[in-house]
Amino acid sequence: MVDVLTEITIRCPLQQVAEYAADPDHAPNWYVNIKSIEWLSPKPLSVGSKMAFKAQFLGRELAYVYEVVEFIAGQKLVMKTADGPFPMETIYTWEPIENNLTRMTLRNKGNPTGFSKLFTPFIGPMMKKANNKDLQKIKFILEESLD
Repeated sequence: MVDVLTEITIRCPLQQVAEYAADPDHAPNWYVNIKSIEWLSPKPLSVGSKMAFKAQFLGRELAYVYEVVEFIAGQKLVMKTADGPFPMETIYTWEPIENNLTRMTLRNKGNPTGFSKLFTPFIGPMMKKANNKDLQKIKFILEESLD
């Protein structure tokens, strides 16, 4: 089981951060490993929404479908997948620190069954490194939009 929690402080209002991060169409812009996303259910995002993602991780191309299982606008988004080589739960939370300062957390929990046992001890640290890059990128995108 892998459980990786990362967080960042972004110099933007909570609503702006949450709306951008919770929009799956933006995922390829700020996730290093996500290459594309396709909506499988009607927009906008809500509980039950499904999206097909294509990603690259550990030299493998991954294709999986996320389903939104919890969504509280401006507070929390939880997506789960049961298919593919890496059943995963992804959780975003957002909380205001000050007027224009938001703490965003990104948590990934899952069981990397589709990877060689040799890779298993390295998956958590590699995910943490990738998640930190992703959060740095969303911070850059959002803070640059203010300038």
